[in-house]
Amino acid sequence: MAFAFEKLVVYQKSVDFADQVCETTEQFPRGYGFLVDQLNRAALSIAANIAEGNGRFTAPDRKNFFGIARGSVQECVPLLELAHRRKLLTPEAHTQLKSRLEEIARMLSGLITGVDNRKS
Repeated sequence: MAFAFEKLVVYQKSVDFADQVCETTEQFPRGYGFLVDQLNRAALSIAANIAEGNGRFTAPDRKNFFGIARGSVQECVPLLELAHRRKLLTPEAHTQLKSRLEEIARMLSGLITGVDNRKS
């Protein structure tokens, strides 16, 4: 039996994003372990917080975890920017990853709004 959150498109896109980040950071040279670790943690945190929020019983708890997931999206932005500036990401890869983050952020905002709308 699948967990309910696994059907959410935003969850699926978040897992795909985390997987792409893992694959991408495997190519980073030695000396950038701090960036690899932080970027992988932030990327995985998006999907993990969507899953955890979906498992909560109250709307405020769900909204809080979805908000944390959105914060993790924001955390990825400067990490990707630094990787781009250090020439660890091509301009195309940077643009593509950032675009995926923007889409996930919009979807999370909709999820948060949906929690608010269900309360009323």
